Amino acid sequence: MLRHVVSNELFTILIVIGLIIVAIAKLAAPKRFDDFVLVIGNDKYLKIYSRDQKFLDKFDALMFSNFVLSVSVFCFIVYQQVTNSNSVSANTLFKLTVSIGVFILIKVLVERLIGSLFEIDKLIDQYIFQKISFKNYLGMLLLPINALFIYSFKPSLSIIYAFIILFFIINIIGLISTFKTNQSIIKDNLFYFILYLCALEIAPYIILYKVFIAK
Repeated sequence: MLRHVVSNELFTILIVIGLIIVAIAKLAAPKRFDDFVLVIGNDKYLKIYSRDQKFLDKFDALMFSNFVLSVSVFCFIVYQQVTNSNSVSANTLFKLTVSIGVFILIKVLVERLIGSLFEIDKLIDQYIFQKISFKNYLGMLLLPINALFIYSFKPSLSIIYAFIILFFIINIIGLISTFKTNQSIIKDNLFYFILYLCALEIAPYIILYKVFIAK
């Protein structure tokens, strides 16, 4: 009997693309990349580069592209583990990648619009920059993690949950960093900021959870 061999060619292509994107980002802005790598333990990156942030930033765009690819691969690995499936559908993976990217981009645009309506543009812009920075950092961490799961060993659900908890901790660190950096602004606009968090940080994920559970 012929043994069924699972091809990881598609995952390999996406991981290589992610590595190339990160390498381009490092070559384009080596000093910024070095500061970015230390963003978890040092707020130097957030303080320096939040001042010069642009609506379309090449460095952030590159790192965000890697984030979307890496998260898509990770989600597909989780899906395979949960469903005990070994098949890799290029069409499904493509749809997942596009959906994640579009969801986050629309969310950011709506956040900026809400910030303008509440007249807390400065606070929201800094918050979005810090949030995207930590997401991009997470995308960089996922590159070796995905490679480990694909080529080294098949992760158990407990290992996957452990990494998901780690990802949540990284996002919480980013949120705490935002509070520390903008304490005075947040205190002056506490009601609007809490309303913003509930409407655009908590509600969308609850809705997504309900949609997937319903299916």
